[in-house]
Amino acid sequence: MRRLATFPLLVVLAMIFAPVPAHAMDPEVKKLLDRIDDMFRGTSSKATLSMHIKTANWERNLKIEVMSQGKDKALIKILEPAKEKGITTLRVGDNLWNYLPKVDRTIKVPAAMMSSSWMGSHFTNDDLVQESRLSDDYDAKMTSKPDQAPKGFYVITLIPKPNAPVVWGKLVAKIDAKNDLPVEEAYYDEKGKLVRTLTFSNVKEIDGRKLPTRMTLVPAEHPKEETTMTYDDLHIGVDLPPRTFSLQALRQ
Repeated sequence: MRRLATFPLLVVLAMIFAPVPAHAMDPEVKKLLDRIDDMFRGTSSKATLSMHIKTANWERNLKIEVMSQGKDKALIKILEPAKEKGITTLRVGDNLWNYLPKVDRTIKVPAAMMSSSWMGSHFTNDDLVQESRLSDDYDAKMTSKPDQAPKGFYVITLIPKPNAPVVWGKLVAKIDAKNDLPVEEAYYDEKGKLVRTLTFSNVKEIDGRKLPTRMTLVPAEHPKEETTMTYDDLHIGVDLPPRTFSLQALRQ
């Protein structure tokens, strides 16, 4: 089993395609994949998000602050609800730590827990530390273009390259041809079974770029469950001191 890496983190298909042979990627496909990869990325960013988690037995809401630098540093702090306020997650490279303010304790997340849920959501700890780029880790093939689809979408099927640090057996990205933004991403396991679907919606202009501000993740085995993340505020290219991504800052 390969190690998980997602975005996003970024995709739809009803049938299994054979692996794409290794070759130079089509420039049009690479452009679309890089657009997905770099959607929310800048040298640094600071955002406030609302997270709504719905399961078969309960629902909950979180408000979180996220600061990031490059693709390998992130600090995620819970602002609400009050009982969980201050719980913070720090990611530096492949390492992940959680700070629990009630017991004033910092815990390094072990490798065995990386596939576990983050704060009860449908996103995992490993989703937080993904560093892959779609154009680097996958062979990609355009399987549908706007003139072949009724609603004007590109569909790109991605098969992981040998030894790529990803767990998915296949990804399928559905991209709106009008703005080159993702509409849906489907994640399949190595047996070709759909595992989860991530949809993007509510496109707005933020800091001079159009972005989907709402992302909804639905597990295939529990289609009535979902986790929705909505950007309330996002600033790209902000000035963040280096100590922002330190264990000392994690406790503040």
